[in-house]
Amino acid sequence: MTIPTDTTIAPGLRENGGGWGNRKPIPVDPEYLPGARNAVDVCLRVQPDEKVCVITDEATLEIAAAIVKELERLGSPYHIWVLEELAERPLKDLPPEILADLETSQVSIFAVWVQRNELRSRMQMTDVVNRKKIRHAHMVNINRQIMMEGMRADFLKVDRLSAKVIAMVRKAQRVRATTAAGTDLTADLNPNYRWLKTSGIITPEKWGNLPGGEIFTTPGEVNGTFVIDGVVGDYLCTKFGNLQGTPLTIHMKKNRLMEAHSENRELEADFWKYTHTDENSDRVGEFAIGTNIDLKEVIGQILQDEKYPGVHIAFGNPYGAHTGAEWDSTTHIDVVGRKFNIWVDDEQIMQDGKFLVEA
Repeated sequence: MTIPTDTTIAPGLRENGGGWGNRKPIPVDPEYLPGARNAVDVCLRVQPDEKVCVITDEATLEIAAAIVKELERLGSPYHIWVLEELAERPLKDLPPEILADLETSQVSIFAVWVQRNELRSRMQMTDVVNRKKIRHAHMVNINRQIMMEGMRADFLKVDRLSAKVIAMVRKAQRVRATTAAGTDLTADLNPNYRWLKTSGIITPEKWGNLPGGEIFTTPGEVNGTFVIDGVVGDYLCTKFGNLQGTPLTIHMKKNRLMEAHSENRELEADFWKYTHTDENSDRVGEFAIGTNIDLKEVIGQILQDEKYPGVHIAFGNPYGAHTGAEWDSTTHIDVVGRKFNIWVDDEQIMQDGKFLVEA
């Protein structure tokens, strides 16, 4: 861990409680503060009388320190938990202390570098978030580059664009997407499944990833080819990073993954194994359009890259509590491409990665 030279200390880190124990004070890097303030003030709109549950880990302490500093500027009460001080990683279950704290919180922030096979513990967390309607910021694998780029976006502008695009797709029957790299897929939409907007402005109705900037639904049926020259999600993102040099090409039929091919045989095998974990791991559970127009390039980090303007899909868990999908899966893995052309029914809304709809 690189300790920044700034000597500003987040006072709450000195407190014995909330999972910090007797940890030494953590310096706050001033470069993190614009992104942290964006999260607290703009995205979550935290109020001084609202209790906040902050969940972090050893790898993300410096970013958590910046978030805590912004909460203390507001005067909001909070608890902050370091996963390694409560349980062995990778987590089998979310520690009960955190689950109990979530039950009495109005806002929560999950800034953690996740490990393989921890999806179950995150689902336990979001089950409470959904039931209690907590405004929750999901900052999985947040790092310095994301704090300096995606977290400094103009989320009010991103929200305006997202609102325009979602109004169009909610009336549509089909979305088609192509790329020069070879993607050509069609998503037939199910009118019984809801579209969600997670533009970075987080509401009690739907928790959101930060940085934000996407709209999504569970598709009725996806068919075609997707050339994944961006990134794949979950722990495979950390393992394989930016796929521009060795893309993964997948073929889908009737919403199921049929084939996956890459010159990187390890990527091909790992992706195929992941998407065959359970009976629905190979099923397209999410169809999404990234709307964060302040992002200029894929960086190899799924948290930010799935907001990159274009189409991404995910296999597995369809977030049915929000979309209305009635099936489920224990897995969820996103795949991201680059420079899309997108048509909503017969109207083109993106050309070569640029929106034709103004924010």
